[in-house]
Amino acid sequence: MRVTKPELTLNTFPKDPTAEALMIYDYGNAFFNKETWRLNVEFKQKLKILTKDGLDRGQIEIPLYVGKNPKEAVKDISARVYNIENGELIVSKLEENAIYREKNEDWEIVRIAFPNVKVGSIITYSYTKTTSYINKYQPWYFQLDIPSLYSEFNASIPGNYEYNIKLVGSLPLKVNENSIKNQCLDAGRGVYANCGIYKYIMTDIPAYKAEKHTTTKENYLSRIEYELSVLRRFDGYVDKITKTWEDVDNELKADSDFGRQINKKKLVKGILPTSISNIPDNLEKAKAIYQFVLDNYSWNNKAGRYDASIKRLVEEKGGNAFEINLFLQNLFYSVGLESYPVLLSTRENGLATKVYPVITDFNYSIVKLVIDDEVYFLDATNPYLSFGELPFYCLNQYGRVYDIEYASYWEDISPKKYSTIQFGAKYQISDDDLLIGKVKIDVTGYKSHNKKKEYSENPKLYLESLKSDFQTATIETHNVLSEDIKDNKFSEEIELTHEEEFIGDKIFFNPFIYKFFEENPFKLQQRTYPIDFGYKQSYLYLIEIDLKDKLKVVEVPKNMTFALPNKTGIATFSCSKNLNKLSVFLKISLNKAIYEIEYYEYLKNFLSKIVEIQNNTVIVLEKQ
Repeated sequence: MRVTKPELTLNTFPKDPTAEALMIYDYGNAFFNKETWRLNVEFKQKLKILTKDGLDRGQIEIPLYVGKNPKEAVKDISARVYNIENGELIVSKLEENAIYREKNEDWEIVRIAFPNVKVGSIITYSYTKTTSYINKYQPWYFQLDIPSLYSEFNASIPGNYEYNIKLVGSLPLKVNENSIKNQCLDAGRGVYANCGIYKYIMTDIPAYKAEKHTTTKENYLSRIEYELSVLRRFDGYVDKITKTWEDVDNELKADSDFGRQINKKKLVKGILPTSISNIPDNLEKAKAIYQFVLDNYSWNNKAGRYDASIKRLVEEKGGNAFEINLFLQNLFYSVGLESYPVLLSTRENGLATKVYPVITDFNYSIVKLVIDDEVYFLDATNPYLSFGELPFYCLNQYGRVYDIEYASYWEDISPKKYSTIQFGAKYQISDDDLLIGKVKIDVTGYKSHNKKKEYSENPKLYLESLKSDFQTATIETHNVLSEDIKDNKFSEEIELTHEEEFIGDKIFFNPFIYKFFEENPFKLQQRTYPIDFGYKQSYLYLIEIDLKDKLKVVEVPKNMTFALPNKTGIATFSCSKNLNKLSVFLKISLNKAIYEIEYYEYLKNFLSKIVEIQNNTVIVLEKQ
């Protein structure tokens, strides 16, 4: 690969000044070897080291599966490192003794340590990997954790191999070409295979940088993936690899860890007390069953996709998530409530593929309950969830509802209700010039889960943590009003004292003694994936100060309202004085659980304004 002077003298990448390295050229070429019919993948890369943090890229690892024959292998390893030293171009070649191999029973790791790597180096390297494992062909990642100028992937696929091809991520292809090459492979005896030839190119690819409010990066890294669907042998035999949902439903029905555990009254016979099973109202009965499971069966913090036994759960009074939720579904079924198990993929596991069935995408199970045409999604592993709430890690857009009598189907899973924080405070001036306040905080939905858990498990530790939220005040008393962890709301009352200092006869007072956002979570120059909060949110802050005849208002900030596009969010801030009372009001609504990439700059500016209001609002009060 040719290296140019501008590449050698490049010190920083203007489009991403924080980048530790830059991928200048990234090339892959996958094809079946004409002699061996093994899949060969050629890799070529040209990399620029920009900072000390990028020096770790002076070594790469190539994993090879060697557990079974035929083994994977790597060949034709070549590398050069280019540096400018004292005005001269120095080229360092890779030596054989810089290639290390480590083996265990199943894997061989080939480590390559490039020579003379320093800040400013350009590394070029290439190698070819050979494999007989072709079900996934060769995935190609256009997007990396550093910016890339150019990424190209070429694929040659014989016509007797039919793949489902999936383009993941939001970044567009600059080139997407395909053609047919006749008689590209010789199967012998005058039999040939034609090949589909594919070329994909992306340019100017921003780095994937992790930031808050997302799921796993595998949902969004721009790449191409393959899944072998059909294998047509030259003798006419057709092997159907990827199945239809009808095939998968039949397999699930026979699955001892799933289908054979569904709608089995005998598995739960005699378990429910009659005081629950005889409740006339179906919704109240469902809530009682849900609470019965929470109260009597504990979760072992495992998902248990391939290890589920309701019989074992009943005997041991505890088990994994699949067991608990399949048990819950059976209890509903036993009393005639319409219910279905739902397979889903958790947030950290990635989005389940919708294009074609991939049963291994699913790693968790919940329950869908239908009462009077109202749908409830339930999970009985967490006592701090209210009826109809799912653990946050389950909020991953959709799941596959399994109807054992008919066909499975996709269903969106998203909380309908807003999760809220409401902060209300009333302050007055004491005789010794202290600000004394009574505060009430109400937290609902997903905002309440951690508070309920922390307070229930250790009230003293919770109070110590709460004190850090009020750094400018002293907590005199604290009282929790909603101690039932089943409640959707966590409420607490606090009495606070502020020792505000007078400067002359004036107090410069920031009324935001409690902050919804300590800082703006969005800091990237460019984000290439959606903002996924998981649920809609609402915040309300209202503080009222009784000035009596002791203080008067000298200066208050201006009122303001600002919004996100398409009514997807709004914030309203106001200060007002009525007689001897001063009121400060802030209301924030985020009306979407998931915001598309196009909203990123708007959201970043929106939250910057909110953080600015919270941190820098100053009200000037003066003694009368």
